[in-house]
Amino acid sequence: MNPDGPALLVVDDNEDNLYTLTQRLRREGYTNLGTARDGRQALELLRTRTFDLVLLDVMMPELNGYQVLEELKADDRLRSVPVIMISAVDELESVIRCIELGAADYLAKPFNPVLLRARIGACLEKKRLHDRLVEWSQTLEQRVRDKVAEVERLGRLKRFFSPQLAELIVAGGAEDPLKTHRREITVVFLDLRGFSTFAETTEPEEVMGVLREYHAAMGQLILAHEGTLERFTGDGMMIFFNDPLPVAQPAERALRMAVAMRDHVRELSAAWRKRGHDLGLGVGIAEGYATIGAIGFEGRWDYGAIGTVTNLAARLCGEAKAGQILVSPRVAGAVEAQIELEQVGTLTLKGFLKPVEAFNVVGLKAGA
Repeated sequence: MNPDGPALLVVDDNEDNLYTLTQRLRREGYTNLGTARDGRQALELLRTRTFDLVLLDVMMPELNGYQVLEELKADDRLRSVPVIMISAVDELESVIRCIELGAADYLAKPFNPVLLRARIGACLEKKRLHDRLVEWSQTLEQRVRDKVAEVERLGRLKRFFSPQLAELIVAGGAEDPLKTHRREITVVFLDLRGFSTFAETTEPEEVMGVLREYHAAMGQLILAHEGTLERFTGDGMMIFFNDPLPVAQPAERALRMAVAMRDHVRELSAAWRKRGHDLGLGVGIAEGYATIGAIGFEGRWDYGAIGTVTNLAARLCGEAKAGQILVSPRVAGAVEAQIELEQVGTLTLKGFLKPVEAFNVVGLKAGA
C-alpha cells in the first residue's frame, strides 16, 4: 500500500464521468488519484506508477475495459491490483464476463455513492491483506534461503571442526576461520605403521573395512578433544589445536588425545592381528606458528595450515615406531608437568638443517 494513502486510478473516456467520479472520491478522502482517458494510457500509467485499485470503465474506444483487464491479469507484476468495473451496461452477461476476467467487483452507472464507498473499502482491505501476505512470504523465503545457506555453511565447516564449534562459527560466535590468518597451533600427525605393506597384500574390501574402523575411532577422539581435522589421506591424519578458536593448554589437549588414540589403536591392533594384519599407530606432535585458511578453488575448498610446525610434526610422525608418540622440545616443555616423557635424542629430519631433539610420550602422570 502506498505510504501517501491508497493510490486509485480512474479510467473513463468521458470527461464528465471522469470529473464526477474523481470529485466523489476526493470527498470520500481519497486524494492520491490518477486518471486515464483510454485503455492504453491506463496501462502505461499502471506500468510506471504503483496503484492500489483501478476503477475501470467498460466501454472505451480502441482498448475497452475487457481488454485492459485481460492485459492486467496477464502481467505478473500487475495481476494483484484489484479492479472495479464501472459501466452504464447494467447487464448480467457483462458482470459475469468481468468477474471471469478477474475483476474484483462491478458497479453500474449511475453508481450509488454508499455502495461505491463500501466496495472500494472492501477491495482496498483485500489489497492490504494481499500485500502483507506477499511481504510475509518474501520474508519467509529470505529466512529459508538464509537457513539453507547456514546449513550448507555449517555442513562445510563440520568437515573441519567439531559440530559445536561449527555451529558457534555460523551463529557469529567466531570469526570466519576460512579467512587467511596466522596463529600459534599444536599440530598432530598420525598414521599406521605397516599400512603400505598391508594395503599392497590385502583385498581392497578388507583395507576399506580396517580404515572405517580406524577413522571412526580416531574421529570420535578428535571431536571429544575439540581438535580441528585439517586432512586425512588413507591412514594419515593431521589435526591441530588452538584454531579457529583459542583453547587452553593446546599442547596438553593434543597429548591427551594422542595417548587416547594410541590406547584405542592398541585394542584395534589386537583384533586386526587375529585377521593377519600387523598395524600400529605412529604419532608426531609439534607446536609453533602457521598460516591458516581456505586453500583451493571455487567449488572445492579445503582448510589448510602452512608452516614449519606442520612439517616438523609430519617428520616426527614419520620417525615414530608403532605405538610411539614423538614430540618436539617445545611441546615437551609445555606438558612435562602432566605427561611422562623420555628423551629419544636428536633426529636428522628431512627439510631441517639442524638435528631436532625429540621426546617419546610414555603416558600421563599419576593424577594428571
